[in-house]
Amino acid sequence: MERYDLCVIGGGPAGYAAAMRALDHNKRVLLVERDRIGGTGIYNGALASKTLWEIAQRVSSTNELMRERGREPFRLSWEEVQRTLHEAVFERKYLHTCHLQMLASQNDGPLKGLFRHERGHASMSGEHTVLIQRNGFREEVHAEHIIVATGSRPRQVAGIPVDEKHILTSDGVFNLDEQPRSIVIIGAGVIGCEFATIFTNLGGTRVHLIDRAERILPFEDADVSELIARNLERKGVVIHRQAKLEKIHVVDGQVEYLLSYPDGRTETVQVEKALLSVGRVPNIEELGLDKAGVLLDPASQAPRITGTSTSAPHIHVVGDATGSNMLVNLGEMQGRHVVSSIWGSGQGALQYDNVSTIMFLDPEVAGVGLNEQSCRKQGIPYRVARIDYSCIARAIAMRRTKGFFKLLVTNDDEMRVLGMRAVGEHASSAIQAVALMIQLGTPINELACLVHPHPSITEGVQECARMLLGRSIFKPSVFADRMQCYTWTPELADLVAA
Repeated sequence: MERYDLCVIGGGPAGYAAAMRALDHNKRVLLVERDRIGGTGIYNGALASKTLWEIAQRVSSTNELMRERGREPFRLSWEEVQRTLHEAVFERKYLHTCHLQMLASQNDGPLKGLFRHERGHASMSGEHTVLIQRNGFREEVHAEHIIVATGSRPRQVAGIPVDEKHILTSDGVFNLDEQPRSIVIIGAGVIGCEFATIFTNLGGTRVHLIDRAERILPFEDADVSELIARNLERKGVVIHRQAKLEKIHVVDGQVEYLLSYPDGRTETVQVEKALLSVGRVPNIEELGLDKAGVLLDPASQAPRITGTSTSAPHIHVVGDATGSNMLVNLGEMQGRHVVSSIWGSGQGALQYDNVSTIMFLDPEVAGVGLNEQSCRKQGIPYRVARIDYSCIARAIAMRRTKGFFKLLVTNDDEMRVLGMRAVGEHASSAIQAVALMIQLGTPINELACLVHPHPSITEGVQECARMLLGRSIFKPSVFADRMQCYTWTPELADLVAA
């Protein structure tokens, strides 16, 4: 029986990162993947959807210019869109595949004999024993440590008959033969809004978005979700707010759905396709974790996890398989952290306070740390500065003035950063310095004193810091419609409520 220091089950972003980090510690590693290396991170998730978003953004930007010049809109065929998507997927897949093959075939050097990649279904057959199976192949191996990184799949909903032909999931949508003329998206969270943005920006698709809440993206502050909703509606998206999906089925090759509203109204709509986008569930079945001494939840049969740890000290769960924080960057962070905790030194608990996120909408939305509604829910006093993109020279030069920066700091003299939201062009690039400030606990005075390149979008972040310090170039009292600076405390909230 082959013996390994680490067996990683699952070759998506989290598992791949864990395996590579173990090689840094000169450990013998086995990586088992039953399907495709890269997982959702490449094929039907981050890379694929963001490639579609980039294509759609370019089409939309071109058409804005065409409209201004009174010209006919530019259109890409679905075949051209799919070809670009497949090229991007192949490029990333090729990079991963070549890397693994070259690692496994090392004949000399420090990595010789340390890495093995095996295709098949892995499950536990004992405390430290992993069984690998595929057609015509069966092998048991011994692993001192095991990391489960088996990813996730789209959540199904009772009463919604997904066939991946008419009613699709976020996996099946990538297999469309042609661009639909109309589509309803069930779920107004991040993924639902991203696909609404993609199809709308490509043009040629009438998009409906079903939202059970009062507003889309309900986990974000109202000013963020309202700006995104206005832009979607301006481009023709129909948002069914506070709508309950009563029934959906296929009629004569079309998707027909019935909605009800709190005021008693009902509405029947027919579209070409439907996309179910209500989250994902972890792939943790058929792993046999109980055979390795892992305690399972009696109801769900999922392993009980604290952070990434199971009840068996040598078995960890990372990435989407944990059932929470389903993001590529967090999965990679967890995988690397577990390995460093096992063989490194000085590894504390995982910290998520300065984790940066991005939503590929129109415009893009990036965030780090707390937002206003999170602070208020937790009763954390804060000060906030908000500046509109129309006050930023680079945004004006790009002719992209829809958006804003919002910086939250502690309500004290030090004014340490609690969080930030950026909505607009280059949003994801603008938050990184703030993420570092959160991690280091740096007061905003240092941000205000930096010399930023000009013209750049990040000057808006600096102007937020200056507003909070009373040193801004533009004064909020003059530009009240474009700049805001205020304080919130639980005591003030109680007074308003009274």
